[in-house]
Amino acid sequence: MRRIADPDAGAIVVAHRGCHAAAARLGLGAAPENSLTALEHCVAIGADVMETDVRMTRDGHLVMIHDATVDRTTNGNGRVSGLTLAELRDLRLRDDLGGADAPLTDDRIATLDEMLRAAAGRIVLNLDIKDAVHAETIEAVVKVGAQKRVLVKANAGIASPPMAGLPPFDRVPFMPMLTGGADLPLVIERQSTGAVRPIGYEVPRMPFAALPPLVAAARAARGRVWANTLWDGYVAGVGGDDDALRDPGRVWGRLIDAGVSMIQTDNPAELRQFVDSVSSR
Repeated sequence: MRRIADPDAGAIVVAHRGCHAAAARLGLGAAPENSLTALEHCVAIGADVMETDVRMTRDGHLVMIHDATVDRTTNGNGRVSGLTLAELRDLRLRDDLGGADAPLTDDRIATLDEMLRAAAGRIVLNLDIKDAVHAETIEAVVKVGAQKRVLVKANAGIASPPMAGLPPFDRVPFMPMLTGGADLPLVIERQSTGAVRPIGYEVPRMPFAALPPLVAAARAARGRVWANTLWDGYVAGVGGDDDALRDPGRVWGRLIDAGVSMIQTDNPAELRQFVDSVSSR
């Protein structure tokens, strides 16, 4: 967290839904997304941040799952909000990103408390809070004293007030997910004027040519810039994860050279290796 809070402290590796993809170089197989096993793999890989998703069950428990339903990632079906924690616990998680053809594992859906305990002292969690349970999630984080080892994000546009200083976001390290077009540097400027400084700014899908003024605004605000290389990549013309596996310098290297210092990927083992190789030169 000290490194993340310092925008000059090098690139940060963010694992999307945990380290679910196999990492053959390290002898790690695949793991179900958002699982405790995926967290263990992230620790072994050396990822800095595990991005993971939070939803609420019918009986008010916070659990780690991306979709509104359990259909893709488990051997069950139905909406998370319509199932109790006990019903979710009876389900088995499917490997990697799930789907009907993905093999079942012995992993079960984790609760937020379990994920926070497993991460303590080992890895930062970026809690991607689904539904309208931001206050409940942050309260649960504070209750176990984990507020200094998580990141929380929410959308911020040109009309949004400085959100890092507003409840409930003022209780945890906060990062706005920028929305808009050419006015994104102005969104950063406004978000940085509150009583609490955002720790960084996540860019939306955007052209590469629009990145320099955005990075300049983030540097002036002493915040990091977060970009996703998921799928085809969020910065047009740079490429996504598949391109990065073929030529990491062309994708991850180009983003880092442009001032992006937090990269979210579905291939964190390869990004970790690339970041370490660059920093050792």
